[in-house]
Amino acid sequence: MNSLRMLRFSLGTVFIWFGALKVMGVTPVAAMVARTVPFLDPTWFVPALGAIEMALAAGLILDGPHVRWVVVTMIAHLCGTFLVFVTQPEIAFRDGNPFLLTTEGEFVFKNIVLMTAGLVVATHRPRDAVPRSDFASPRSTP
Repeated sequence: MNSLRMLRFSLGTVFIWFGALKVMGVTPVAAMVARTVPFLDPTWFVPALGAIEMALAAGLILDGPHVRWVVVTMIAHLCGTFLVFVTQPEIAFRDGNPFLLTTEGEFVFKNIVLMTAGLVVATHRPRDAVPRSDFASPRSTP
């Protein structure tokens, strides 16, 4: 299915791009990441996070039986991004109002779409994997 392949490729592209920016030390979110987990040294954590994102990208783009585990790891990673709302509400919400997101808040909140796209990738079953009886004509009622 081409749409599923395109979805995996687009997720992979986002993760490789954002990850590469972290690895190269030019990401605009480095300070936000560092403040979200202040107990970790950002000089190694931000690039390590970028390397993990790039590995996730490779796993998404290179299809195979591992894709479900890649998506589980991706969703766990994206859940961590929501810590911004807990640890730094002042940069996520305008005037402390959770319905008024800042640019940073919107950047983090959009991860819910990436998580949902990952769920689509992880739960997709190729047509051949579905038992033939599932494709039978509608059952007649007795």
